[in-house]
Amino acid sequence: METKRYFLELAYKGSGYHGWQIQKNANSVQEEIEKALSVLLGKNTPIVGSGRTDTGVHASQTFAHFDSDIELEKELFTKKLNGILGKSIAIYDLIQVKNEAHARFDAVEREYLYRCIKRKNPFESESSWQIYSNPDIDLMNQAAKLLLEYDDFECFSKVKTEVNNFRCEIKEAIWEQNAHELLFHITANRFLRGMVRAIVGTLMEVGLGKITVEDFRTIIESKNRKEAKSSAPAQGLYLCRVTYPEKIFI
Repeated sequence: METKRYFLELAYKGSGYHGWQIQKNANSVQEEIEKALSVLLGKNTPIVGSGRTDTGVHASQTFAHFDSDIELEKELFTKKLNGILGKSIAIYDLIQVKNEAHARFDAVEREYLYRCIKRKNPFESESSWQIYSNPDIDLMNQAAKLLLEYDDFECFSKVKTEVNNFRCEIKEAIWEQNAHELLFHITANRFLRGMVRAIVGTLMEVGLGKITVEDFRTIIESKNRKEAKSSAPAQGLYLCRVTYPEKIFI
């Protein structure tokens, strides 16, 4: 039978995983899904994700592609796959795509959410950053708006990373307060390794008055990771939306 390519739409709680990507001697989201797929399909079935998340980072929506020479029925397949996977990974949809479609390279936009909580919450310790201060959200938004003026974000990238360039087109970067939560939304065509957490950590320094809005601009223009501040903790970060062009779908 002809091989067909499928996208999985999925979500996961990253607390118990050393990130998305398979690695030696560490449990990863990719490995768990590949093992479950291999059981279900009766053969080794590698997957390619829409991007890599670090240890402890979550995804409320992401995608991965795989190939199968068996025609798959969406409802039955997703039910069986969810039955094999543990509680921390959920499969939402199975979508047949064109055979050249690629979960990582065809993505045109990604959105991340960062969650901070301003009061102690026993249910949120693994899914948000507990802060004990009251940062100035207006100052943080003034600084965040500067991100839209630039396209080189080397200052917010992990130093050891294999990329051809540090250019990203940021389309939205905004903080909002929702009761006892502070939420940061950021959308771009691509993100560098560690970029969102470095941005959040540095913006928090603006909100706490430790650096100014103009200092934030200077950090961006420095293109030096040592100039940016400490990264925000992993547990508050969510990959929450990945967008693809209609042309890849059947």
